[in-house]
Amino acid sequence: MDLTHLISQEELIKRRHEIKKVFFYRICGAGMGPAAVLVKQAGFQVEGADSAFYPPMSTFLETTGIPLYKLDQVTPDFLKQYDLIVVGNSVSGKAEVARMIEKTGVPFTSFPSALGSLVLKDKNVVGIAGTHGKTTTTYFMTQLLEKLNQHPGNLIGGIIEGRDPSCLGDKYFAIESDEYDSAYFHKISKFRLYELKNLILTSLEFDHADIFPNVEKIEDEFRDVIPKVKTLIFNQEYPSAMKLYKEYHGQNPDQKWFLYGDKSVIGPHDVKTFENGSTFSLAWNGERIPFQSSVIGQHNVLNLTSCLIFLLSEGFKIEDVQKAASMLEMVKRRQEVRGKYKDMIVIDDFAHHPRAITVTMDAIRARFKDKKIITIFEPISATARSSIFQNEFRDSLASSDKVIIAKSEMSTTALNGKDLDADLLAKEIELKGKQAICVSKLDDLRKAIDQFSGPESVLLVLSNRTCLGLWESSFVTELKA
Repeated sequence: MDLTHLISQEELIKRRHEIKKVFFYRICGAGMGPAAVLVKQAGFQVEGADSAFYPPMSTFLETTGIPLYKLDQVTPDFLKQYDLIVVGNSVSGKAEVARMIEKTGVPFTSFPSALGSLVLKDKNVVGIAGTHGKTTTTYFMTQLLEKLNQHPGNLIGGIIEGRDPSCLGDKYFAIESDEYDSAYFHKISKFRLYELKNLILTSLEFDHADIFPNVEKIEDEFRDVIPKVKTLIFNQEYPSAMKLYKEYHGQNPDQKWFLYGDKSVIGPHDVKTFENGSTFSLAWNGERIPFQSSVIGQHNVLNLTSCLIFLLSEGFKIEDVQKAASMLEMVKRRQEVRGKYKDMIVIDDFAHHPRAITVTMDAIRARFKDKKIITIFEPISATARSSIFQNEFRDSLASSDKVIIAKSEMSTTALNGKDLDADLLAKEIELKGKQAICVSKLDDLRKAIDQFSGPESVLLVLSNRTCLGLWESSFVTELKA
């Protein structure tokens, strides 16, 4: 590995006015594509390459006019025409192409560094970080700012109907700030390179077991950014978040700190969830402010609360913020009602962590009070495929009435981790008095769904991929509105 031409964040910021042409290598990544568009919108000439181009990312990139190439067209001489190469995280440090990029003599960096240096440095960036709720909260913040007549920039990690995944905007910029690493040469969390001015921490638990050995290493990533931001809004229900709060609160008199949560002074208080929304109140400057919103479930009220605190701290009028919060949309695959199957309401959700499963289940029960919940869980992330949360998954899933484990054939890539025992998980859920079954094939999954189905039920599908191909099968066409 030769990092001679890896350009530092400081140097890239200093030289950003000299840079004209930027090339994104593996441009179709979930973060790379939106970042490339933002860099183009910021006034740079942007081009990119990838091995294949598929919708929706290919369609999104084509509408922006970014020239696209196949990887076999990219040679060292080809790359030498650019002022900066942005290398996707899918490029391995052991790959031959990494050596090719390093030897071109062209400065190179990761997309979080390019984004922070070329686009976000002069923005009022609101980073939304945490183990759970990042995507939803970023989308809430974007919608709220729009309803307050701002023109916010944003980069949101989920699929949103009728909206591009990124936008340059004006003063404010809301960005999903995940803790996953940035590139083979930037083994640090993406949010450390985003030039954050404000930080919302929705939650902090152990996850990403393929790159972090423990939660303390994730805490260390936040230690890099906390001293640099002006406003910090933490969910106090998480011990790791409070550990950081106690470590840094009061050290910098120019920082504004806020805690929120069920037991915090601010709240949310008096939370009530109905089928079509929630009501709650916040304590602010000596008064109780009532809110009525379309968001459903305690955890979404908490996500919304973090945004409201930021907006109130920025000086937006209370009545304007109340109005803005009243009607908000959700990201796809977050408690998304997909239709009905055999008279069961079918809900698609991204939850793949024990806590996320619990809060999602709570929200579904609050919304559909008189229905039984049949849960399909596909443990597919590196952490979920490991035995790390074997007992926690048992306890969270046992709050469902019936459970189907959609077992992955992939072994975990968790550091020093063993594979989740999905068959044991189903047996232990049964010992808690709930029907449970483990399947590993789509046909068996369909049979289990039919076996467990009932008209007074909700079918909750928890997966961050296709759930053994369920969402790519005829099951989708059989759903009724």
